[in-house]
Amino acid sequence: MDEEWYDDDAGPVVRPYAVTGGRTRPAANRALELVALVSTTEHGRAMVRTLDPEQRNIVLLCQSIQSIAEISAQLNLPVGVARVLVGDMIDAGLVRVTRPARPSERPDVALMEKVLDGLQTL
Repeated sequence: MDEEWYDDDAGPVVRPYAVTGGRTRPAANRALELVALVSTTEHGRAMVRTLDPEQRNIVLLCQSIQSIAEISAQLNLPVGVARVLVGDMIDAGLVRVTRPARPSERPDVALMEKVLDGLQTL
């Protein structure tokens, strides 16, 4: 590996800092959960050849829906870097994100059990 980008003990140290501009949060300061689902937009597919390597890899990977955690693992990026890149890519219209429902937005468990019971009796 190129010595400038790799430290034997720490691994890649300069590149993640460089690709995020030293930021630890996306420019829009949006919270992206590890389980937030990311998919490539048509605009992202059209722009793939013009993107930086990390963004290109995310666009290609997310042609099938991936979570932030999966992007981080598949592309060997720190989670914070994946969040920053995906946040920036949302702003550029390259990807779209579907967030998980918050507990307060989920249906009541008792109601779901009644629905399940009703379906099982059919």
